[in-house]
Amino acid sequence: MSKAVKSMIARDYTRRLENISDGMVISIRGMKAIATTRLRGKLAKDKVRITVVRNSLVRRNLKGSGLEGLAEVLTGPSALVYGGSVVETARSIVAMLPDFPGLELKGAILDGNLFKGDAGVKELSKYPTKAEAIGKVVTLVVSPGRKLAAQVKGPGSNIAGIIKAIETKLEKGEAIAKVG
Repeated sequence: MSKAVKSMIARDYTRRLENISDGMVISIRGMKAIATTRLRGKLAKDKVRITVVRNSLVRRNLKGSGLEGLAEVLTGPSALVYGGSVVETARSIVAMLPDFPGLELKGAILDGNLFKGDAGVKELSKYPTKAEAIGKVVTLVVSPGRKLAAQVKGPGSNIAGIIKAIETKLEKGEAIAKVG
């Protein structure tokens, strides 16, 4: 391959990956073309892209970026998967593994942490997404206030119940027993 072509490919990688900090590497070598197209279509619905890469060229582009750790798993036929949440992407791909037996999981990177191989990507798929993590934090922050409100409300609702019972008895003309 000529130097000019390599330069064009490197510029394309730079353009595609310039604002990407999380992603994964897979191998689609053992898959038939129709299966690959189906996989790309399913991931495209979540705005996730698959780019088959030349390892040596993409390694140069990964230096200094959030994806730099993926250089370690760029061996043999490789494709970068990026866009959207890497955790959700890992969940989707792990769920699709039975449908695409030729798919090989090489690794993923999240916030600079490398998850190597099949086991690493499956572990990543069990992590909460950013939205789920924020939801858990909000729940933990709000929980004490909710408990306090329930404690304050409890005696008030008991008193309201007693007053309602007294009101009902008085409306029926029944006598109210004196509490001593």
